[in-house]
Amino acid sequence: MAQTAKLGDDDLVTDEQPQDETELQPLAAEPPQPMDEAEVPTGAEVPTGAEGPTVAEVPTGAEVPTGAVAATPVRQRGGLPAREGRPRRGRDPLDPSLLDADAVPQVDPEALALAHRIVDLAVDKKASEIVLIDIHALTSIADYLVICSGGSERQLGGITGGIIEVLKDEGVLPYGREGGPSAHWALIDYGSVVVHVMATPERDFYQLEKLWSDAPLLLHIQ
Repeated sequence: MAQTAKLGDDDLVTDEQPQDETELQPLAAEPPQPMDEAEVPTGAEVPTGAEGPTVAEVPTGAEVPTGAVAATPVRQRGGLPAREGRPRRGRDPLDPSLLDADAVPQVDPEALALAHRIVDLAVDKKASEIVLIDIHALTSIADYLVICSGGSERQLGGITGGIIEVLKDEGVLPYGREGGPSAHWALIDYGSVVVHVMATPERDFYQLEKLWSDAPLLLHIQ
């Protein structure tokens, strides 16, 4: 009769592996290393967009904070240079008519005198179809328009240059100038008076007088 071997508790076979008595310790994170703090000499400029202090100059020995961004310099807008002199509009800012939307602004005698002076200069340069239009009650861009014509590019240049040079000698400078003889249309901006010197075809095409047909026509010299 076969004998059956009796297994004790110590002889049981299990799938568990013996566990090492030494437990694994988690790796300790290394402390962050301090970054080198560079010193910026006096007067050094920080380029736009580079990391650095928010001021353009840093004194000697100053620490540059990490992550600081240099301030972007402000760029000035281009355009005509500012000049001292009379304001663009010759009216008194305390004029009561400027506070009333329904009131008609008062006539500026200096602007009217300037407009007549420009007409005289255009006549001296043999300009044709000279008109003087009063627009001060219709818009704030100017008080008067002077429109005249020239028969050639040379004459257009002579009319434009003559007006600018003579008024310059009299102490009156334009605020701006656009176009020219080659464009067959020149514009001179004197603030309260705007001058258009145009070739006949361009003037017939754009018909500026019709655009201001509601404004009084003060003068017409053929």
